[in-house]
Amino acid sequence: MKSKPATAVIQTAHRKLSEALPFSDRADFVDADRGFIAALEPGVVRASDGRVVWDNDSYAFLSGDAPASVNPSLWRQSSLVAKQGLYQVVDGIYQVRGLDLSNITFVEGDTGVIVIDPLISTETAAAALALYRTHRGDKPVVAVIYTHSHVDHFGGVFGVASEEAVKAGRIEVIAPVGFVEHAVSENVYAGTAMARRAGYMYGAALESGPRGQVGAGLGQTTSTGEVGLIVPTLDISETGQTHRVDGVEIEFQMAPGTEAPAEMHFYFPRYRALCMAENATHTLHNLLTLRGALVRDPHVWSSYLTEAIETFGARTDVAFASHHWPTWGSERIIDYLSTQRDLYAYLHDQTLRYINQGYTGSEIAEIIELPPALESSWSTRGYYGSVSHNVKAIYQRYMGWFDANPGRLWTHTPAELATRYVEAMGGLDPVIKLAQSAFDSGDFRWAATLLDHAVFSDPDHAAARALYADTLEQLGYGSENGTWRNFFLSGAAELREGNFGTPTVTAAPAILAQLTPEQLFDSLAISVNGPRAWDLDLTLNVTFTDLETTYRVTLRNGVLISTKGAIDAAAAVSLSVTKGRMLALLGGDTDSAGIDLTGDATVLHSLLGVLDDGDPSFNIVTP
Repeated sequence: MKSKPATAVIQTAHRKLSEALPFSDRADFVDADRGFIAALEPGVVRASDGRVVWDNDSYAFLSGDAPASVNPSLWRQSSLVAKQGLYQVVDGIYQVRGLDLSNITFVEGDTGVIVIDPLISTETAAAALALYRTHRGDKPVVAVIYTHSHVDHFGGVFGVASEEAVKAGRIEVIAPVGFVEHAVSENVYAGTAMARRAGYMYGAALESGPRGQVGAGLGQTTSTGEVGLIVPTLDISETGQTHRVDGVEIEFQMAPGTEAPAEMHFYFPRYRALCMAENATHTLHNLLTLRGALVRDPHVWSSYLTEAIETFGARTDVAFASHHWPTWGSERIIDYLSTQRDLYAYLHDQTLRYINQGYTGSEIAEIIELPPALESSWSTRGYYGSVSHNVKAIYQRYMGWFDANPGRLWTHTPAELATRYVEAMGGLDPVIKLAQSAFDSGDFRWAATLLDHAVFSDPDHAAARALYADTLEQLGYGSENGTWRNFFLSGAAELREGNFGTPTVTAAPAILAQLTPEQLFDSLAISVNGPRAWDLDLTLNVTFTDLETTYRVTLRNGVLISTKGAIDAAAAVSLSVTKGRMLALLGGDTDSAGIDLTGDATVLHSLLGVLDDGDPSFNIVTP
């Protein structure tokens, strides 16, 4: 079913926003174009099998004035973020932007180049390195720096480095302490659910275009190539720690618990350049990303920005980040970082003020107002995070899911609630009539609430699905936030065309291979189907021959427990494997060589028989 045009209500809202915001301010466009050297032509990256893993040319429509179907502020941001090519930050530091969700940065040393944040995919990182070398020479990669533990900042490492070169000492890999633990756990423990939701968040199944995906605010979308991971050879653990790579001194600032659990900023004295990782970009960021994550701490976030200003501001000529474009000039940099700092501090402090006055998260999200200076700054607009869902995240961080109203302590599930609401309102026909009236008046939020109940009470009702899709589409058209737009339009797409599953999977073999034995057993425990395992009482000894470690593994009361260094002489079965072979076994390969098993093999099969895989196509917009 084709998309519909924007309604008059949405067009009126867009006109009002255009009059309220300083669209005549073109400073960001000047900065985004500064230092441009060359673009990748065409702006398309393919895998070895010919599959397209990145297509920046699909955003060529982002020019001129915003169409009625796109919020003009989001259109402006997407026009900036879609700029693609190799850029000079300063003489000696270069960025490739627009070849993935994130930026890749090249810092030139005495003989080679330091790569910062090698994108999501092997293919896009390799294309970016090739573009850099075309214009700056075939310099060898001497180091890779991961700023933090999210996949768009390490997944493409095989495009710029190899395990062989790292093991041989030709390439250093530098990351904040705790990087591997968080990088692996985030993509594995709840990885299936996060990846499915990320498909909505980034609009991965939507066509790019004025009525479809126009960007995600932080970047356009995610690439879909090979994801890899090389374990760091150097962990940075202290603020003030310095390290020299190929003649280039780097001064580090730790920033854990901010945008990522393991994150750091760093400064290059040679270039008077400051890398702010993902803690200061040209948007309000997420305190709780819509794909799902641990709630981030805006108080800590703001404090690290203050520390960065005090430590580096006066001696910095350019600040760049893992997304968006740099900022030049010490005075502008301090103002920019201070504005970002004030944004997170204000949201934190004012949300807590309202909490202590008895307001709930959803209520605070409706009444909180930013100071005029923050409201009018382009760098604080909610293109990726939003004031609304960030305030709710702060509430969740301090107060949890329960708002203390006992009537909401034990509600029915959405489907059960929907059935009862629809019945109380006289059936589906009156609900749809009310929703149509709300839609016609421009109250799309109320229409969506009514139709959510309608579809959850009868997911096959054609009229309810059609009107619900139209309603979500209008909400998408009106959204200034790129991820909100993608969520609304993805919901509309699934209502019209069916479940699109999970287009991008980040739990790649290279990431799984970095699981520690403890993480491996933790992921196993998460997969146990509790009710099916209630009556099992199993004990296994597992020896990892390549790691020379032994674990006692028990399954009892549906709970799998592993104990390092323990052996149970009475265990029914003992297993000796490499970690890689164990991963293959848990993946379903029970027949290949490499398993030394003694004892009762049926015990192992009983364990494997109660493991459930995640569902990458679980329903979201329908029950």
